[in-house]
Amino acid sequence: MSTLRAMRRLKPDPVPDELLERLVQAAVWGPSGSNAQGYQYVVVTDPAVMARLAPLWARCVDAYMATAGGAVPEGMDPAAYERMVAAIRHQRDHFARTPALIIPCYRYPAPKPDVAGLKRSVAALGAAASLRLTRGQKRIMSLTEASSVYPGVQNLLLAARGLGLAANITIWHLMLEQEWKQALAIPKDVKTFAVIPVGWPLGRFGPVRRRPVERVIRRDGW
Repeated sequence: MSTLRAMRRLKPDPVPDELLERLVQAAVWGPSGSNAQGYQYVVVTDPAVMARLAPLWARCVDAYMATAGGAVPEGMDPAAYERMVAAIRHQRDHFARTPALIIPCYRYPAPKPDVAGLKRSVAALGAAASLRLTRGQKRIMSLTEASSVYPGVQNLLLAARGLGLAANITIWHLMLEQEWKQALAIPKDVKTFAVIPVGWPLGRFGPVRRRPVERVIRRDGW
């Protein structure tokens, strides 16, 4: 975990299907809300498909670097930021040669109407809280889906690290999600949650740079 850096410089050498399946297996072992297991994983290794996706990736990277990624984050060493930017640009410029992509997707199973259950829920929460719940339903559903995907993604990243594979989680594709879904024939009612490039590393794994734990713990309340 302490050496799970975002590895963006990849060799063009292919990754065996057996290893990619092991990564997805690790993801599937992650938790799933209500054990619904509504996830699917699109695995891309075809160079022709990768070449079609490369322009979309470049547009998303350029848009990110023009906005949120265009300034040194507070507290980050400027030299470290420049190294990160250089790696991002390297990945953008060599994306067509990425050995593999894994795209975690999720389709939330539509629950059956349960009037009696809703009444019991209102009784348990109270009228005011139930109203807030209804108003915040869109956010809650988004978090419900995400909580059934991202723990599996972390499993995948850790499994990749254990196998000596480089990988990094990105969500930049969401700026052009419709175009990505069209390029990969992903159904409209399926949501995508990340694009994870995977390959053999050009660089070295190393310690991650994070804030000291004593600066992020708040005990017994904020």
